Amino acid sequence: MSTEKNKQLVTDYLENVWNQGKVDEAGRYLATGLVQHNPALPDGIAPLADFVSGLRTAVPGGRFAVRRIAADGDLVFAHSHFTAGEGDPGTAVVDVFRIEDDLIAEHWDVSAGVPETTVSGHPVV
Repeated sequence: MSTEKNKQLVTDYLENVWNQGKVDEAGRYLATGLVQHNPALPDGIAPLADFVSGLRTAVPGGRFAVRRIAADGDLVFAHSHFTAGEGDPGTAVVDVFRIEDDLIAEHWDVSAGVPETTVSGHPVV
């Protein structure tokens, strides 16, 4: 898969599964043996789908806005701004996905709350 197709796969996954809560479509994007490096999630599609469903119930207005996306070979990097709803300053999130056989096979992520100000004056997302 080309880097452009890999980026589109990740973009579609974040929009459909996370933003729209279409967890029944997770298998279109994720490998059955998904390796998860997030310390709060076990490997596999089912635990991720359960987590997304729970998040969508707890935070129905939650949304990831992808601000930057890049790819290098089988890796895709997405820099997003997650907000729980109107007025929430949100969380800056960087996800790294490894693509194998046209599916997301491995995932890492880091996140930090978005501060009101920064020393540099530049936004974090």
